[in-house]
Amino acid sequence: MPILGSFRLFALSSNGLDNQKRVGTRRSAYELVIPTIIAYQGSEPKFFGAEAREYIDDEEYEIARWFKLHLHPMSMKSGHFSEGLEIPSLPSGVPLLKVYSDFMRYLYKSTRDFFITNTPNGQNIWSRLQDRMPLIFCTPNGWDMSEHSLLTEAAISAGIVPSSDSEERLWFVTEGEASVHYSLAHTKTAEWLKQDTLFAVTDAGGSTVDSTLYRCRSRTPLALEEVCASACVQAGGVFVDRAMQTILENKLKESSYGDSDMIAAMIRQFEQKTKRAFDGTQVSNTIQFGFPRDNDKSHGIIKGKLSLTSDEVGSAYTDVTSSIIDSCKELLGARLVQHLLLVGGFGESPYLKKQIRQAFEKQGTQVVTIDEPSKKAAADGAVIWYLAQLVEGRAARFTCGILGAVRYDNKRHKDHESKCFTNEAGEKRLEVFIVLIPKNTILTNDWRSSWSSQATYNSAPTASKLGKFKDELYTWQGDGPVPYVLNRKGKLPSGLIKSFRIEANLSSLCSSVKSDTSKVSGEPYWVVRYKIDVLFRSMKLMARLRWIENGVERTGPATIIPSVKL
Repeated sequence: MPILGSFRLFALSSNGLDNQKRVGTRRSAYELVIPTIIAYQGSEPKFFGAEAREYIDDEEYEIARWFKLHLHPMSMKSGHFSEGLEIPSLPSGVPLLKVYSDFMRYLYKSTRDFFITNTPNGQNIWSRLQDRMPLIFCTPNGWDMSEHSLLTEAAISAGIVPSSDSEERLWFVTEGEASVHYSLAHTKTAEWLKQDTLFAVTDAGGSTVDSTLYRCRSRTPLALEEVCASACVQAGGVFVDRAMQTILENKLKESSYGDSDMIAAMIRQFEQKTKRAFDGTQVSNTIQFGFPRDNDKSHGIIKGKLSLTSDEVGSAYTDVTSSIIDSCKELLGARLVQHLLLVGGFGESPYLKKQIRQAFEKQGTQVVTIDEPSKKAAADGAVIWYLAQLVEGRAARFTCGILGAVRYDNKRHKDHESKCFTNEAGEKRLEVFIVLIPKNTILTNDWRSSWSSQATYNSAPTASKLGKFKDELYTWQGDGPVPYVLNRKGKLPSGLIKSFRIEANLSSLCSSVKSDTSKVSGEPYWVVRYKIDVLFRSMKLMARLRWIENGVERTGPATIIPSVKL
């Protein structure tokens, strides 16, 4: 069964994880990670992954890289690292959807070719399973339905799953949840994981660091539950590279080796070697970028090597490590958390490990790292997650609800009487934000929240109008308490965001909708009454509508669609 996860590909045999093979580039079939880089000529992708790196400085090609940063929601783009951040622009005439679609198509074809070539009877097995295999997307904790919607559209556009099967075959798991599955598979859990143990998992990657706090609900069978909303901060390894680029530009601005091409070559070597070895104890750190003839002693360059002090290299980490530690501290709060599992590509940094240990072990939290290469934590973990499903409860990251009108209560609403209105039935009402999912609510597969609502029409609703019935879901992403009373038809409070749209077909109600006479205008009006059920099933937020039709309760499917089109 082939599985797609976090832009790393696996061919998973029927025997499970023991026989998995990582799919790499042509030059290295077992390369651990395929770089997310595409070289375009015009709007056509020509080279991918490691091969595309060779064309970064070629004027005939435009490079798509760091394109994950283009998809981050606004909630992740705020903060220190967004100030002055120059995200590389996409190639001319190539929208973000096409970039993702092109990369998925390449990965899928690489997987198919590798599987068919390296598996006995591979062609027949692939042909038999290709139309029903699941595809797993492992995404940052901070991504939600809007980002998932673009990935779904990209997978359909790439031709790897038809639109009719996308709901059933596409699965989304957070990098945090995938990482906890990977971590538990590669640590001696019997030595530390007991019932009611609190532990955190921090997945430090290239552009984001995802942290999640878990409680062990049961040891046998193993079952976990999120304690609170997970954290996601835009502070991964690429921001160390960016900081080092600034340091080198300032250090070498008077040197003949300070041009952009030389700096770019130095950063590549820094990322591949110097950064991965740095732990803060080295007296001197070198970046080997040139040839023996390259010398500029006054700027620390001897025989093609640039020497940097530990303080210089450490300064490139300062803001990043501080942001990660602050994010973890905010997540853990005052809770007694026994263990923090550190994984991810950037999580392998000796310097980051040391800083995390210094920050948390003095407060009694043991930092646990993994012997296995944890660059593959999210991808391997996504596969393990699909097979094991250890997490039974997940914490809502935002408060979610709908706008509605409640009957005015003289005692409860006395301070808001000026905001009242009278509806067609002559009732005194207030428009309010009705919470369906409070932030940090633990969502399990049997969770459901319901609300009775209604829609009023000035003319008899037609089948075509009710066939495209819509309602909106909002999330509170602001500071302070969740607002309750709103200004009717006024501007929404800052932080109350229209996030999702519920669509359903209520055309069968046409024959049962009755008219009444307005006590305000004296004109006829029609009311459609219904209930909204918001459910959590198979890691997805779902919805359905219920209504009474000729005295019988009916239910119908509803689709939740992101309100923001990316």
